Amino acid sequence: MESEPLLTGSINYGSHPENNDHLEKGSPKTRRLSYSVAAEYCCVEGGDEDLYLQQAVVFIEDAIQYRSINHRVDANSLRLYRWYYSRLWQWGLGLTIAVVLMLAFIERPSSFSYTSDPRFRPPPWEPPCGLTEGIEIVCLIIFAIDLTTKSYLIGWDEFRKCKWLIVYILAVSASVIDWTLTLSMFCDQNLRVRRLIRPFFLLQNSSLMKKTLKCIKRTLPEIASVILLLALHLCLFTMIGMLLFAKGENPKHNGEWETYFRDLPTSLSSLLVLLTTANNPDVMIPAYSLNRGYSIFFILFSGFGTYFLMNLLTAIIYNQFRGYLLMSVQASILRRRLGVRAAFEVMSCQGRGHDATHSEEHVERVRVDASLQVMARVQMKSYYRQAIIKRVQQLSDGFIQWEAFRSLFDELDKDRIKVHPPKPEYNSPLLQRLQLVFSHYYVMIVGNAVALANVMCICTILVLDSEKSIAERDDYYMEVINCFFILYYLMEMSLKILAFGWRGYLSYRNNIFDGLLTVCLLLLQITIFATYRLPFPKWNPASRGLMSLWEMVRLVNMLIVVRFLRIIPDIKLMALVASTLVDLVKNLRAFAGILVVVFYVFAVLGIWLFQGAITAPGKMSVMSNSSMENITINFTMECGSYEQLGYWPNNFDDFASSLVLLYNIMVVNNWQVFMDAYTRYTTEWSKVYFVSWWLTSSVMWVNLFVALILENFIYKWDRSVTCSVADVERTGYETTVQLMFRQENSPWSFQREVDGPVSYTSHISF
Repeated sequence: MESEPLLTGSINYGSHPENNDHLEKGSPKTRRLSYSVAAEYCCVEGGDEDLYLQQAVVFIEDAIQYRSINHRVDANSLRLYRWYYSRLWQWGLGLTIAVVLMLAFIERPSSFSYTSDPRFRPPPWEPPCGLTEGIEIVCLIIFAIDLTTKSYLIGWDEFRKCKWLIVYILAVSASVIDWTLTLSMFCDQNLRVRRLIRPFFLLQNSSLMKKTLKCIKRTLPEIASVILLLALHLCLFTMIGMLLFAKGENPKHNGEWETYFRDLPTSLSSLLVLLTTANNPDVMIPAYSLNRGYSIFFILFSGFGTYFLMNLLTAIIYNQFRGYLLMSVQASILRRRLGVRAAFEVMSCQGRGHDATHSEEHVERVRVDASLQVMARVQMKSYYRQAIIKRVQQLSDGFIQWEAFRSLFDELDKDRIKVHPPKPEYNSPLLQRLQLVFSHYYVMIVGNAVALANVMCICTILVLDSEKSIAERDDYYMEVINCFFILYYLMEMSLKILAFGWRGYLSYRNNIFDGLLTVCLLLLQITIFATYRLPFPKWNPASRGLMSLWEMVRLVNMLIVVRFLRIIPDIKLMALVASTLVDLVKNLRAFAGILVVVFYVFAVLGIWLFQGAITAPGKMSVMSNSSMENITINFTMECGSYEQLGYWPNNFDDFASSLVLLYNIMVVNNWQVFMDAYTRYTTEWSKVYFVSWWLTSSVMWVNLFVALILENFIYKWDRSVTCSVADVERTGYETTVQLMFRQENSPWSFQREVDGPVSYTSHISF
């Protein structure tokens, strides 16, 4: 679960007791940290020695996760704060959000049917009244607990400044009110407003999603200018098109007018769809068949609009996305800086309490033993903890100065270098020679060549048998080839284990992948022999057990083809692309979350607007246990229409089918067919919904996704120009948004903001 900053506001250190008279005296549970790093005063209200260490631990955890340090720091609040950010609660909160979003599949209209085609769809299973409502109220209670905890930890003053938490209250309250109305109407409420509210719970739980939304907000003026130019371009060519393709006296020459330029809405729709290339070249064929000169009109329109304006829009979104993330990362790095500085200050206060010689003066240092205690209690990745502790233990004078303390956390920004275990030592000369041979790089090249040969054999047999049915196939040759290659894979794996040892073999990720598939292939082959005996020519035994012989052979071949992916880490550019894809999966949560939100909102709106709008008059079906008898009724369908293409399963009759339909529109292939169908079955205003979805998904989100891919790949490419294949294998390129901009924003480049010895106030706004 992504770490979430609790507030947007300011943190002030350096306040003296006389400036804190408004705090309630004698109430440590409501106190915030108050100390001055300039004067002889250093005090934490509550007086507990362990509180210093507890505060330092929390501040360092805040720094690691780029969280704000502006929260309560008394003992009870710190325990609650660590529990709130514990893996248990954060995963539980994420599970709760997933459950409340998944309710849309079960609620009416339910998606529990094997098909969404209205011609064949049986009545779906409907949940009894109170089932989904009971699950939902439990989720809302958890959200209320989450909201209460956040509000308590940051305090009333900061709560009033945090708009997200205020909207959080409104969202939970509105959901509870709508939930109450549903129960009062015995679950017969068709318009459930809280469905539109549910995606907010996903948004408010991710700081990067909020930053992405703000990035979109900042980009809107530039996007609006390009869209305005695009609209002008569209309107101009629409007018020209209506003049060029006006209705003539000869009906045979009116094909373009009749199909695409009959009136203004039809003309606008035709050219808008052409902008996405979905109806190219269909839209120009009637005119082009009469005169080839008409093609100039369509080429000019799509050339300027599709290849210039649309790509300009992509460039603007990418540039604004990158610029906003640069500023956001600066704020995140500053948060880390503040957290480390705050931890140093409270630990130096503790040091002054033990060191009488320095109790009357401010000393910029902390005790080594206190630092070790703090790092032992901080929740962080073990290899980072070990690296920091190792550096602390190298200090011999018993104290750590501020610069040294600050540099300890540079370890958080370093790549993890994987150290492989040493090879086993053998006394036998034969084993030593085998170890030398099978640990050589050329063995890997030979293994890749053998894997390629295996895939080529499978491909050859599939080509030869492509016209044969399963009963006509002879699996004997395929089985013999597979047995030979599987034995080689087993021998290769065994000799590598001999050369590297178990731990050394498993320390390579490609060996784990390779070995797992080899074991699966071996087990499948043993199962085939145990079930169908040894192969022989014209070997085609009857099916036994759960799988037929062909199904098992097919599964073996699939695993062999997948195993061929082992070559990826051995080719530098391919390994770079693959690692970029892996990183995208790791860092795609925020962008996938934005996509989930827009899909969810538009799917709910689509159900409200178009549920049941399209009926299927062309066919009725009579279902039986083993077959489906279709009774066809005469029904005239226009060529290329929704009905003629058989797009009946694409509808807004339930949540699942709505998501599939929205995806098909996002791809923009034949999206005009869906828009035309719902225009005919409902009203012309339905085009507003489809165009809005196209702008949101294809124009906005897809371009944001392209921006993320570009940033990730460029970052990795720049880092790997001087790396070899072995370096790519050894280095854990776990790219985060912060690391992508690390070179442009040094983690300790904000000296003037937070290095002041007297006090500092940081105003951070996201």
